[in-house]
Amino acid sequence: MSRNVHIVNQDNFDNEVLKAEKPVLVDFWAAWCGPCRMVSPVIDQIAEQYDGKIKTVKINVDENPELAGKYDIMSIPSVFLFDKGHKVDGIIGARPKQAFEDMLKKHV
Repeated sequence: MSRNVHIVNQDNFDNEVLKAEKPVLVDFWAAWCGPCRMVSPVIDQIAEQYDGKIKTVKINVDENPELAGKYDIMSIPSVFLFDKGHKVDGIIGARPKQAFEDMLKKHV
């Protein structure tokens, strides 16, 4: 995992995501999820590429079911972009890197 990707949980979600000063890319994932493992290196690349422009975090849905429920996570991976405390965009499922870059370009 990239040094620019942070692990977030129920306890620090508000401070790390909702109160963040810059946009936050949030990867909702689980260890048993094959598509999540496919997306993980892409998220790492994005975290490096957009270092300083966005914050990148991962949330394990098995360890944080309250957050998964709050954000209606029905399929993983679910990658959402939060800005100023609000979910502004998202991608559900494994997609190529370009799809994530296109989403970020609309907001960053």
